[in-house]
Amino acid sequence: MSLKDKLPNLQIPIGTNKIKVYAFVGPSGTGKSYRAQMVASERNINFIIDDGLLIKDNQVIAGESAKKAPTKIETVKHALFYKDEEKQEIIKAFKKYKPESILILGTSDGMVEKIATNLGLPKISETTYITDVATQEEMQTARRIRVTEGKHVIPVPTFEIKKDFSGYLLDPLQIFKTKGRGNKPYISEKSIIRPTFSYMGNFIISDTVFRQIIEYLANKADGIHKVQKIRVDNFGEGVKIYMEVTIVYGFKLIEGINEFKQKAKKEIEKLTAMNVEDFEVVAKNVYVPEK
Repeated sequence: MSLKDKLPNLQIPIGTNKIKVYAFVGPSGTGKSYRAQMVASERNINFIIDDGLLIKDNQVIAGESAKKAPTKIETVKHALFYKDEEKQEIIKAFKKYKPESILILGTSDGMVEKIATNLGLPKISETTYITDVATQEEMQTARRIRVTEGKHVIPVPTFEIKKDFSGYLLDPLQIFKTKGRGNKPYISEKSIIRPTFSYMGNFIISDTVFRQIIEYLANKADGIHKVQKIRVDNFGEGVKIYMEVTIVYGFKLIEGINEFKQKAKKEIEKLTAMNVEDFEVVAKNVYVPEK
């Protein structure tokens, strides 16, 4: 009896029945995401499903990380693609990119099978377990970091997910391994985050901090004589900044203001981990230095 016969209401997307499905299974916090690309590379797999994300090579092409969920329960539901809109986004990506094979990450055989079923994928053909690719000592170290520091790994470069993780602690993690398909050198960048539901709690940045950073940067900027006004709107996904300044006479206004905005945006995002969604600088007055 086919999957469609067993589940008559399940709509299997056209073409997904040709995808060869692999699984990578291991308990939470033992280093699956850290090693996901290595496992995929050894089997010539370009697509990975991990915690709600569909990843092609080093790029997120669909989905939203389950690690953004507010609770552990919501995280599990999101990772399993329970909601129809979550499923449809991934299925749409399948139709667009037409993967020949895919690697699904999960904490148990039942979990990866459930993900495959929910997305209308064929039966899993091969499963790799974390114990096949990591030592007990390596898994214990990974687990200790998860428990004591609340850090998780996402198998894509930091710049790929930064826009989606405004306000989260993000660190790049570069990996070089000689083990890979054909024993070729394997280089990858992954990202470390601390999820919303971490027992270590959230961190909050006061608007005063943004103002102080901006004033400090403005004081160092050539052509800006004085900051008259700063308004910061923090809406969770990022911040919007509005400021009024007095400029020095002779200052190249457009070029100088744009250069200041770029430098300030980069520094604010680096220091606060918050994305600057909009940055408006208005020149209100001109200062003429005494000769």
